[in-house]
Amino acid sequence: MSEAKQHTSEACENALKNGGHEKCPLREMLSRVGDKWTILLIFHLAQAPGQRMRFSELLRAVDGISQRMLTTTLRNLERDGAVQRHFYPSVPPRVEYELTALGKGLLVPVKAMLDWVEGNWPEIQKAREVFDGNKGATDAK
Repeated sequence: MSEAKQHTSEACENALKNGGHEKCPLREMLSRVGDKWTILLIFHLAQAPGQRMRFSELLRAVDGISQRMLTTTLRNLERDGAVQRHFYPSVPPRVEYELTALGKGLLVPVKAMLDWVEGNWPEIQKAREVFDGNKGATDAK
């Protein structure tokens, strides 16, 4: 077991013993990386020409995200070392974001998840239809 993996496991075990999950690095990062906005931002930044995007471009590209949520998600990704923020003191000021090497490493699991969804989407839709159709019968009991 690598030293980093052992440290993460020990941190999670200690957090569980002390009654809290919030200090478990695995839970914390799964919460961040599993967030829909994080996944969409990583995807769009990876697809961007020159792999950099301005805040306003990201806001337009990620359908449904609010300005506040975009700001929060980008700050969290920057704090975690997955995104780098570039500030240009022009008039008006310009800010661009790009994935770091750490952030680009997230592309492998994100792409795998997107591929899984695309490959299984018809089956997922059928399962939902069956569930939703049976739910009315179950609720009536």
